[in-house]
Amino acid sequence: MRFFSQYLPFVIAMALVVVASNILVQFPMQGQVGVLSLADILTWGAFTYPFAFLVTDLANRRYGPAVARRIVFVGFMAAVICSIVAPPLLFRAGLIEFDTAAARLVRIACASGAAFLTAQLLDVTVFNWLRRQSWWRAPIFGTLVGSVFDTLIFFSIAFSAAFAFIGPDDAFALENAPLLGIFPVETMRWVSWALGDLSVKLIIAVFALIPYRLIAARWSQPATVQP
Repeated sequence: MRFFSQYLPFVIAMALVVVASNILVQFPMQGQVGVLSLADILTWGAFTYPFAFLVTDLANRRYGPAVARRIVFVGFMAAVICSIVAPPLLFRAGLIEFDTAAARLVRIACASGAAFLTAQLLDVTVFNWLRRQSWWRAPIFGTLVGSVFDTLIFFSIAFSAAFAFIGPDDAFALENAPLLGIFPVETMRWVSWALGDLSVKLIIAVFALIPYRLIAARWSQPATVQP
């Protein structure tokens, strides 16, 4: 009971970020930058998901790694559930134009859950190693490591043919196309999606230092709790 009352703001924030990201990932970002079509490499979910690292880092800064890990597990459960439930509901509501097969939803849920859990726990670990150094080192390096692994794990499990044993492949994702839609080198589409996603995560990580600094500065000392 104490956990859910004292740390409820972090739990709610994490759940909101994960739910929003799993919904917004269904919507490609419309726009054109030169010859680059943003819809080919980005979804709106790429702009909300990185804030999960901000929530984790603030919880770690305030209450320590044990509490941060508990909050990560709340996000993990939300990620898996939303990955299965959200797409069919959006399709029935007419918000997305395609329905996803149940087996494909299971594969996406596995990818989402595995990526989230691994990345956030790595973030907690790296943050804790660097927490006594300059204020910006722990959040930026924790998020950097977490973002790289999150992108690698999610896109590999969700789209790579090597993980077809988990669920059916997405034929469109496996087709060759110019890298990021503009370079002469051709690669599978999901590789370009991963690179675009990672680029946004790293940019958001830099901007997220601003709210992190403002909030953390108000806490003169981190609270102590028992693991």
